[in-house]
Amino acid sequence: MKLYEYQAREILHKYNINVPKGEAAINVDEAAKIYNQLGTEKSVIKAQILAGGRGKGGGVKIVETLDEAKAFTAKLIGSHLITAQTGEKGTLVNKVLVAEAIDIKSELYLAISIDRSTSKITIISSTEGGTEIEEVSAKTPHKILKEQINPLLGVLNFQARQIAQNLNLTGSLATNGSSLIKNLFKIFIENDCSLLEINPLVLTPDDEVVVLDIKMDIDDNALFRHKDLLETKDLSDDSSAENMALEAGLSYIGLDGNIGCLVNGAGLAMATMDIIKLYGGSPANFLDVGGDAPVERVTTAFEIIFTDPHVAGVLVNIFGGIMKCDIVAEGIIHAIEKVDIKVPLVVRLEGTNVEIARKMLDDSKLNIIFADSMKDASEKIIKAVNKNK
Repeated sequence: MKLYEYQAREILHKYNINVPKGEAAINVDEAAKIYNQLGTEKSVIKAQILAGGRGKGGGVKIVETLDEAKAFTAKLIGSHLITAQTGEKGTLVNKVLVAEAIDIKSELYLAISIDRSTSKITIISSTEGGTEIEEVSAKTPHKILKEQINPLLGVLNFQARQIAQNLNLTGSLATNGSSLIKNLFKIFIENDCSLLEINPLVLTPDDEVVVLDIKMDIDDNALFRHKDLLETKDLSDDSSAENMALEAGLSYIGLDGNIGCLVNGAGLAMATMDIIKLYGGSPANFLDVGGDAPVERVTTAFEIIFTDPHVAGVLVNIFGGIMKCDIVAEGIIHAIEKVDIKVPLVVRLEGTNVEIARKMLDDSKLNIIFADSMKDASEKIIKAVNKNK
């Protein structure tokens, strides 16, 4: 689960991290009230969407008067902000953050993420923070430094000092920086983060270290421990397909391909996508209907697949264990009748009640291509999709 910037700021504030004062607003009146309460010469208005590049996209502005604050808020709320990460349609802005503007002497970069290849947590730092960090990473990767942290031991003192040194922090700033790094790691662990990115982490002319912008992702598997965050989840920033999947209890992730996949079990779903790629196709989604999906859920799964206009064919790959094949067959028949599937449909069924399922599909007289194996299924769907091009 991705958090909005204002939500991440609230969490950091609870840990006594130095973040600028500010609050989120959902309309012009609220923004004006917050602006007046701040009482600063300059404030910053920031669109609250779950995408980066807001500054370059016109979603961030420093304002010096109440009229400016109100005008920019009115412009943002209800608009679709287009950034490098949103695509051409942009993302609807429902909230803005109104915060005090900070004088900046230098911008740094600090992030904590999980390195799955080493089963360790990685702290990434750079003296080149700000909006061009991706370019820095691509053109001057030596300026991006990484420190591997054992999750059982946490950040050791020498590691905190090393990271502070990587950021060119000296004297009292190095001490403050080391404490900040340890505190951020504590936040990362206690809040079950998969990513905590501070960009930029700034030094002020008064030599204060301030967290200016935050990106924070919480592991979905740990959300049962953070029900307060789950209750605030705003579905407007998710795709309609992902909303439908969430409500139906399905696991769905949209991809860039043209072959829709309906599979039971995450491992089998991953293997199905892999074999499609292996034989030259491109999966349009990851979709796991679960081990015991009823007919209605299978039907919903088909509806979700066809929210993607690029889907040119569907591969159903089911191993009937807990979920019996005849239930899937019934769902397929119901879905075809309801969704009016007009693209090639390849079905591979194995497991409990597979013969009953095959007979049901045969008797339905529906235009279904049967496959005997994953290899056979992938070859047939790719051939059928390419034939229709």
